[in-house]
Amino acid sequence: MKRCIVGIRRPEDRSRPAAGHGQPSVWFPSMPTLAAVLSENNRALLRLIRDRRPKSLTALAELTGRRVPNLSRSLRMMEGYGLVKLKRDGYGVEPVALATEFLVVLNDPARE
Repeated sequence: MKRCIVGIRRPEDRSRPAAGHGQPSVWFPSMPTLAAVLSENNRALLRLIRDRRPKSLTALAELTGRRVPNLSRSLRMMEGYGLVKLKRDGYGVEPVALATEFLVVLNDPARE
C-alpha cells in the first residue's frame, strides 16, 4: 500500500497545484480537520481493515466492538478524502483501506 501524502489547503485557495511528484494527493481544509480524520483511532481502523479484510461492516463491527452506524459515519467521512473505498454490492458494503501510511506536508515549497 502506497504512502499517502496529505496537506492543508483552505477551500478558497485553489491556486496551489493539486497533484504531482511530492505534492499532496489528499488535501484537508484545516489542521483540526486533518487531526480528526487521521486520529489514532481512525488510523488503527484503517490498519485493521488492511490486515483483517472484513467483508462487511457487520464483520468490521465485530472486530472493533463499534456499532455499524458509528463505523459507517467514520468510513463515509474517510471515503470522502479518498482513504477508504466502500465496495457496495447487493448484500452490503465491504470496506477497503486505500492508505495506512501518511506523510504530512505542512508547508508548500511552491509558495516559498
